[in-house]
Amino acid sequence: MEITSAMVKELRDRTNVGMMDCKKALQDASGDLEKAVDLLRQKGIAKAMKRAGREASDGLVHAYIHSGGKIGVLIEVNCETDFAAKSEDFGEFVRNVALQIAAANPLGINPEDIPQDLIERERAICLAQAQESGKPENILEKMVDGKMRKFYEENSLMQQKYIRDPDKTIQDYLNELIAKVGEKIEVRRFCRYQLGE
Repeated sequence: MEITSAMVKELRDRTNVGMMDCKKALQDASGDLEKAVDLLRQKGIAKAMKRAGREASDGLVHAYIHSGGKIGVLIEVNCETDFAAKSEDFGEFVRNVALQIAAANPLGINPEDIPQDLIERERAICLAQAQESGKPENILEKMVDGKMRKFYEENSLMQQKYIRDPDKTIQDYLNELIAKVGEKIEVRRFCRYQLGE
């Protein structure tokens, strides 16, 4: 199948990946746009895994105050070099993740960052709800596990659906940036303030 420049442009607009990588992904996917998107995402994850062992000691600290001044977020995102930290893509990522935190109020960056007492309390609530269903014991545990997975998806920043593109998580968004910038990048920490809390 012939790969047209319009197809390459459409894929580039959707993924923000370089033209040559988009063309190659379309060729590998025989012109199937969705398959090409998946291939590029897989490539981004592979690049992210290669960079995981590196040290990320540069980056940005960003403050976001939501309109009206009732919610504020302070976030630190690290990368390997100040060249990457000063790039437009990196700055946009940091701003968008701060906005995500303001809007979605995550409890931690990853599931293991959520306080254990909150996890235990949530698990107890899920178990009580499951027991009310009257299902057998072996099914109850699966129900609780499913509800806890949903809890982590809603409360762990990296597992949350990205508010600007619900088809991907914040982790997917981060992996795309790592693939584009070519450096290890990590959300180090954040603090969310809400008036009256």
